[in-house]
Amino acid sequence: MLYKLLKFLVGLGIKLYYKEIKVNGKSNLKTDKPLIIIANHPNTLMDAWVIGMLCNQPIYFMAKATLFNSNLKLKVLKSLNMIPINRAGESKIKGVNNTTSFIECFKILEQNKTLVIFPEGTSYQERVLRKLKSGTARIALEAELRNKGNLDLQIIALGLNYSQPEKFRSNILVNIDAPQSIVEYLDDYEKDKIQTSRKLTQQFRIRLEKVLVTTEDKKEDELAEDLYHLLKSKYVINRSRGAEADHELMQNISESLTEIKVTEPWLIHELQEKIGAINWKLQKLDIKTDFLDRRFKSTMFIRQVFLAFLFILVALPLYIYGLIHNLFQYKFTDWLVQKITKEVEYFAPISIFISLFLYPVIYSSFLFIGSSYYNLSWLILPFYFISMPLSGLFSYWFNKYLKHIGYKWRYMLLMIDNKKVIEELKYDKLKVKRMLFNED
Repeated sequence: MLYKLLKFLVGLGIKLYYKEIKVNGKSNLKTDKPLIIIANHPNTLMDAWVIGMLCNQPIYFMAKATLFNSNLKLKVLKSLNMIPINRAGESKIKGVNNTTSFIECFKILEQNKTLVIFPEGTSYQERVLRKLKSGTARIALEAELRNKGNLDLQIIALGLNYSQPEKFRSNILVNIDAPQSIVEYLDDYEKDKIQTSRKLTQQFRIRLEKVLVTTEDKKEDELAEDLYHLLKSKYVINRSRGAEADHELMQNISESLTEIKVTEPWLIHELQEKIGAINWKLQKLDIKTDFLDRRFKSTMFIRQVFLAFLFILVALPLYIYGLIHNLFQYKFTDWLVQKITKEVEYFAPISIFISLFLYPVIYSSFLFIGSSYYNLSWLILPFYFISMPLSGLFSYWFNKYLKHIGYKWRYMLLMIDNKKVIEELKYDKLKVKRMLFNED
């Protein structure tokens, strides 16, 4: 019961936090066979929550034992289908026994249930696919061995591709490959458990790399991120949209960087310098990167700014209404998250967890004030309640719209008064693109 309730609430929080969650291959999750889902782990608790939201069936998670560091946490987290594991290099938690946890995993699989494992072990917000632990392969193979190869255990690789994991209203693309059996490894496993586990783990890595955009190290990851923000533009015609477009761009960048490192490694440093110079100029001019892809006609821009001004006047009351009902909890959540942790991987899940409690409390307070002091009828109160989160989302969008109009105004003035600077930036951006993608 607790699992179902939290799944509903967290799923609602995820859908509000992220603008788009695009899923490829979701039908692969539907199976009546025992299933292990292996996934990358860039966003701590959020990764498990997203997978849980996508699966219709109840799922069980393997989690580090340090989360279960009290009897209360142990009972609560176990009731949420979480299985604790003492990891090498970390202190052992009282009440957690790895042998018992492994047996619990075997029993779950023998009941045709679904187990989620993050074989990287740790969570870091980067596109580097870290070394996979062999424990996942051993659990899968031992489960089959216990059942003499008749379990028909299936393994699915699931790739979580966040555009900006910690950012509110960003996108997620989830790629899910087809389930595969591991029975073919069983004979070799009986002869040599260590080598066969390593061989299967390497197969897991290959499968994960196919559903992810990956980089080799942190420096390459940072360069790929800078290139992504420079080249991402809503003014460039693209067949795909949203999460798919983000993923496609990052994939192209990653593949190009891999090729450059082999054929022209000196270009990496040149790309870093070019991007740094462009970003510095853009920051000084205070305009958006994707404006460099816009076609400019002064009459069109003046007309757009004028119409935007009229829209702002009309929409301003709704914007203020949304701020009144949402600004405090939005700012307080942001402040509290940064007080709780400095690790960016925890920003999104902690924000959702706080919001699930804080927003209903604040909204309920407004309802109490409305009914007690303004005599709002019981017929109006439900509509009032619904209007608060909707106006909050509108205010968030409207605030971004105001910034966009500010950028547009500055861009228009620069194109009229100092067009040469913009043209130089456009040329520099085009040069980076040509260097990256080897375009003539």
